[in-house]
Amino acid sequence: MKSQNKPTIYWSLLNHKGWNIYIAATSKGLCYVGSQNTPFEELSAWAEKRFPGSSLVEDDEKLQSYAGELIEYLEGKRKSFTVPFDYSGTPFQLAVWNALCEIPYGETRVYSDIANDINKPAAVRAVGAAIGANPVLITVPCHRVVGKNGKLTGYRGGLEMKTQLLKLERQCSSS
Repeated sequence: MKSQNKPTIYWSLLNHKGWNIYIAATSKGLCYVGSQNTPFEELSAWAEKRFPGSSLVEDDEKLQSYAGELIEYLEGKRKSFTVPFDYSGTPFQLAVWNALCEIPYGETRVYSDIANDINKPAAVRAVGAAIGANPVLITVPCHRVVGKNGKLTGYRGGLEMKTQLLKLERQCSSS
């Protein structure tokens, strides 16, 4: 019998026009979008930490709807996501992640904007930590948060990936 807290995690490698990203979902929704061009170990280490003892099962078909929306986004044809999510975090992290989803496509915000949005103006560093813990890159758009001076700051997917995502959004929102 399967324990309630050990959902099966289905995964697939999204490979589209130079983008190679591991994605994963439970039966409830998308739970993980990985960094570009990183090995499977990034996903397996994350799964072991977040869902200890869960099995990882490759299933391209189960991930098709999630991959489809990500591909539409990467092609500049989708500005927001409609797939269900299954991510868990502290109430603070969830507040931050929800605030990230309110940042309009093609725009950026600074960390203090997010802290103000969740009514915790002094929690700028904690906001940064919550953003760093975002398990679903791209779909929860933490790449839209930049440093106070407008410079790109840390990103789990790496600054090159962050730069590519922001460039894609700028091109698609100006056309």
